[in-house]
Amino acid sequence: MTTETRKVALITGAGTGIGRAAARALLAADFHVVLSGRRRGKLQQALEGLSDDARERALLQEADVRDAESVAALFDACVQRFERLDFLFNNAGTGAPAVPLEALTLEQWRAALDTNLTGAFLCTQHAFRTMKAQTPRGGRILNNGSISAHVPRPNSIAYTASKHGMTGLTRAAALDGRAFDIAVGQIDIGNAATPLTERMEQGVLQADGSVRAEPRIDVNLVAEAVVNIARMPLAANVPFMTLMATQMPYAGRG
Repeated sequence: MTTETRKVALITGAGTGIGRAAARALLAADFHVVLSGRRRGKLQQALEGLSDDARERALLQEADVRDAESVAALFDACVQRFERLDFLFNNAGTGAPAVPLEALTLEQWRAALDTNLTGAFLCTQHAFRTMKAQTPRGGRILNNGSISAHVPRPNSIAYTASKHGMTGLTRAAALDGRAFDIAVGQIDIGNAATPLTERMEQGVLQADGSVRAEPRIDVNLVAEAVVNIARMPLAANVPFMTLMATQMPYAGRG
């Protein structure tokens, strides 16, 4: 497979949850995939049960998206191994304690913004540099937004602000990438079934003050959507997609 026919994807936060499912699905779809995350053990677990061929097309790279030097090393490793980058999934993210707004510490605020928004910016910056310089030129970037990019949950100001910021990043990057064959979009996911959303089935605080269980969807449905977007020709784009459980409280969060 030549550099003209091979498709290379880079996934942040690939060791668990949505990132792990997306990485496995992309490998199953014959992509070469860089799986990045802070814990190498989790990245190794993400490859369990895959074929030898899929494992050979995977590169595990420890990286912290909050750290500019770590992000630079991540993209250097991608280009060194695969010579190009066709698809970036900005997936790494974290939450903040569900506490009243006035009780949130500055450190907790910064942790959410640094990971969810600044991390995505740093990765997008490096992806732009790579995609502009490579031949064939261009590529695709998909940002993991959230239902919280549209409407908040109670006591979620840091996470909600970071995801609203992600929408601005997506819109601006889509405009700036247009002239260079770089397509940028966002997938806003509601209640994918991962360990992080297990509490939804036990009951979570609603906008009306009640506590109710919320339905979840199979995380592999999200992974399938990511693969379908990654496969699209650069002449087409999905600026925004919302994928959620049908019965999930969404409009008005109640």
